[in-house]
Amino acid sequence: MHELSLAQGLVEQLEKAAVAENALRVERIIVVIGKYSGVERDAFEFAFPFAAEGTLSERAKLEIEELPVQVECRQCAALSNPEPTLLLCGQCGSNDVELKGGREFLIRSVELEVP
Repeated sequence: MHELSLAQGLVEQLEKAAVAENALRVERIIVVIGKYSGVERDAFEFAFPFAAEGTLSERAKLEIEELPVQVECRQCAALSNPEPTLLLCGQCGSNDVELKGGREFLIRSVELEVP
């Protein structure tokens, strides 16, 4: 499961941040996942507690924000958020578009409990 390795990598980053701040534990983490990131939200949510077990992130509340696909039209320069399965400009309907967003997988914020 690819999401488990992503969750393990996330927990490693959280551990480093917590240790650097002398935190007692990680309270909350907000992760951003784009529709084209290749990360399955449900699988990632399932994997996170296993990856966090025995770490400072073990009781952390995981929140996930999903980002839509965003394209820029090469014909009319409009930005739009089409369905991931049909990449067309929302303004003029052209299929001559460039993917501008939706591949993200990143940490938006981390809340730590510090002494």
